[in-house]
Amino acid sequence: MHINKLGQPKRSIFYDAYWQFAAKRFDVFERRINNQAAPWTDDPVIANNRFTNVFRASDRVSQYLISLQYENQDLKNVFFKTILFKLFNKMETYAFLHRELPEISAETFSFKKYDQLLTQRLCEGTIYSAAYIIPSAGSAFGHKFKHSNHLALLGKMMDDELYKKTSDSKSLEEVYRLLLSYPSLGPFLAFQFTIDLNYSELLNFSEMDFVVAGPGAKNGILKCFDSLGSYSFEDIIKLMTDDQEKECARLGINLPNLWGRQLQLIDCQNLFCETDKYLRATSPESNNKSGRTRIKQKFNKSKGPMSFFFPPKWNINNQIHISCQTIANEGIFS
Repeated sequence: MHINKLGQPKRSIFYDAYWQFAAKRFDVFERRINNQAAPWTDDPVIANNRFTNVFRASDRVSQYLISLQYENQDLKNVFFKTILFKLFNKMETYAFLHRELPEISAETFSFKKYDQLLTQRLCEGTIYSAAYIIPSAGSAFGHKFKHSNHLALLGKMMDDELYKKTSDSKSLEEVYRLLLSYPSLGPFLAFQFTIDLNYSELLNFSEMDFVVAGPGAKNGILKCFDSLGSYSFEDIIKLMTDDQEKECARLGINLPNLWGRQLQLIDCQNLFCETDKYLRATSPESNNKSGRTRIKQKFNKSKGPMSFFFPPKWNINNQIHISCQTIANEGIFS
């Protein structure tokens, strides 16, 4: 998968921070799952601020979604639940609907009922995750509330039988293009939703097949490289996945490894976003045109047990040590 181009990218003085951050952040993850006592790092920036896990699928939100996808259900409902969850990307919102409805399914979906419930929930607090902002799609559907437009979007996807079209797709990029054609799903969200659908049995593509650089990742890339040469942002991400073993060996650090699974394109994409955040605190002089100078979210220890379960097609679930299956107070999960 090596890219051969004449215009080679030029690394900046902050390039090594990408790999060093990845190793440190993954070390925290390993210490926590092995029930080691705090502190889990001597890096104050990582200790005091919120960063996602190195492997996207091991984050709390992704783990919650994967558990929904592998309930006993047909592919239509796998698609329905995935999109419903990801439009809000908040576990508490989905859990609220689960409590208030007899069931969550494509067959019983009622725009009026879901809209009523979420309007009620909105009066009590936020119903969206702060991880990223989803445009309202109000111009397409014309509802007053953002969540109403997103429910209308979900309804349109189901009416269009998008679950069949995605299941019949020949590549991750084809799924991405399908999602990108819908209101409020720009390049970043369409790609993120594509990866989420690919966790399920609806799709079965390699995470090394396709990647789209999000805004945060682009900021991180521009900090780690003085020049991209003739490379695109996506080429840079591919370069990092290709060079992960070599670069970690060069720096004398441990290569992050999820029970035998190396960093995939989506993980390296996310790592650029997290490196951008990390450098705001460790190297303020690295700030680029984004204008962001601080990390918004501080580290807060989460509560409750966490069971790890990954898509069975990855063949790593049987390698997870029994002591790692359920961990209490796993504050590393975002």
